[in-house]
Amino acid sequence: MSELVLLLLRIGFLVLLWFFVFGVVYSLRADLFGVKVRKLPAEATAGAASPAPAPAPKPRASPRTSGAATTTTVSKLVITSGPKAGMELPLGTEPMTIGRSSESGLVIRDDYTSSHHARLLLRGNTWAIQDLDSTNGTFLAGNRVTGGPSPINIGDAVKVGATTFELRA
Repeated sequence: MSELVLLLLRIGFLVLLWFFVFGVVYSLRADLFGVKVRKLPAEATAGAASPAPAPAPKPRASPRTSGAATTTTVSKLVITSGPKAGMELPLGTEPMTIGRSSESGLVIRDDYTSSHHARLLLRGNTWAIQDLDSTNGTFLAGNRVTGGPSPINIGDAVKVGATTFELRA
């Protein structure tokens, strides 16, 4: 082999090695500091002169028939199982991020929870849960939350990692 080919192979190997190092550093940074949470289209247009009305919630089977959790009926989030079982958090009208990150409104430190795992938000008068592309998923009444926000009924179990919580009056 000529010296030029060897030099090009060495340079190519170094470039490939640096891509690997940057990939590892990026992955560690994202895990330690979290990634930027993207806004929902409804939140992005909230400042517009005429915001679009929220779409009607999808009907889904629920073991409880107490109705949708509205702002007038829900006042707290209660953790029913997991490391923080028994803890109660008052709810306002602002969205609450749930995850391992210290920036989250509800911090859950376990191996099955992502940095920014899920978001609890108010859509119109109804509370909803949205999975933020978490690795292990968010479960509402035993069903995995996919797509957009899913409306929550009072007493429905929401599972994030090893923690289960519900909305109560």
